[in-house]
This record gives sequence, structure tokens and C-alpha cells, in this order.
Amino acid sequence: MNKALFFDIDGTLVSFKTHEVPESTIEALQKAHDRGNKIFISTGRPYQIINNLSPLQQRGLIDGYITMNGAYCFIGDNVLYKSPIPQETVKNVAEISRREGFPTIFVGEKSMKVCQPDEEVRKIFYEFLHVEVLPVATFDEVVDIETYQMTPFFTTDFEPKIKPYLNQCELNRWYPTFVDITAKGNTKAHGIQVILDHLHLSVDDAMAFGDGGNDIPMLLAAGTGIAMGNSDDKVKAAADYVTTSVDDNGIANALQRFGLI
Repeated sequence: MNKALFFDIDGTLVSFKTHEVPESTIEALQKAHDRGNKIFISTGRPYQIINNLSPLQQRGLIDGYITMNGAYCFIGDNVLYKSPIPQETVKNVAEISRREGFPTIFVGEKSMKVCQPDEEVRKIFYEFLHVEVLPVATFDEVVDIETYQMTPFFTTDFEPKIKPYLNQCELNRWYPTFVDITAKGNTKAHGIQVILDHLHLSVDDAMAFGDGGNDIPMLLAAGTGIAMGNSDDKVKAAADYVTTSVDDNGIANALQRFGLI
């Protein structure tokens, strides 16, 4: 039985050390795809900054995308699901960000802009994620745009102060200094269900691969959840199987272990 395979990007498909997809992963995904398995990306990144998968994209190995932690899902030009954040919530977060002085990134369907960027934004997006350009905007320029994800830069210590304004939202944190915010109900797990429904497949046909806290819902939701060896203990505990690390042929080893290559 062919499977629908769902992959996180950073720390799963792409090494944090080299910032590239390991050659063993490319070869393994090619073999799995040649056998009729479908390959989907499931990421917190907006599509605008998926900039590290060209070895897979050039080979035509990616069949669809779950982006922004499930808030925007598509196959080719067909948008299967999109769910914006309530506009009042966007305005509230913008005002709190302005008042407290922390940066916030606002992601629309085709746009991605940052308000009052600082050194941490530069470190994460330019040095760590290798984003080439992140346009700067004022809060007044973004608050009326339909927004699918907000990424404010604050630590968990500040969360209790802002959570009363986020009752209609999901918070996903995979790095200590910022959090991804989407509308309520948007998770990678929901994104998987959107794809499966479109393909008329069951949960048993889905395998999910991840390493971060925002991957836990999809590891639990898929028929088989696979954690990378570089995951922390909470992620590993949510998985059905723990493979080796991304830098130690983790994807290839897992696909071979389950007979997909």
C-alpha cells in the first residue's frame, strides 16, 4: 500500500548543521516517490521562505505543502485550505507589539513583512534560516491585510500577558525567542487531514516525520509518527518510532525500516 509521507523541514529534512538536505535523504525520497508514495511538506514556514528544498523541488518530488503550521495547505495551484487569523486579534497583537517594543512578522497569502525588526530577527531569519529579504513595514501597513500567521518575538515569560488576546488562536513555539500564531484549529495534524481527505486516504495511510514541538500533533495524528534522533524527549515520546538524526541518515533509515525503499 502506497503511503502519504509528511515531512517537517528544519531538523528533519534539512540539517541544522549544514542547512542542506543530506544526500542520503534525497536519494531515499527519490526511491520512495518512484514506488508511488506521495511526499508532502508540513512546516511552520510560510511558502515565501521555503528556500532550502530545491534538491527535492527540482526533481519533482514534492506533491504538496502544509504551511504555517496548517493554516495554508495546497497541492500545485489548488489551495485546499486557508484560515486567516481574526482581524481584531491581528490588531491587538500589533498594538501590544508596538507598545512593548518587540518585533512581529505578519504573513499574508502572498506577503510577509516584519515590524520594528531587531538583532534577534536578523540572527534568526538571515543567519539561521538564510532568508534573503524580509521587507520592513509599519504596523499601520499590515493590520488590515488578511493575515494567516503572526510571529512575535517574545519568550515564554511574556505569554501570560498576551494570551488573553489570543483565545481564537493556536501558539506553536519551536525556538525560545519567538512563537508562531495561527487561527484556532490550525495545526500540522489538521493539515494532514486536509490532504488525506483530498486524496481519499485514511489516517493509516499517513506517515509523519518531525523533530520539533510543533510536530507533536502530526506525529500523534498520523498512522505512523516518526521522530528524528535529534528530537527532544517530548517529541520522541509522541512518536511510534525514533530514527537516527537528520545528519545520520535518519530519513533513509526510517523509510528502509518501514519497507518503503
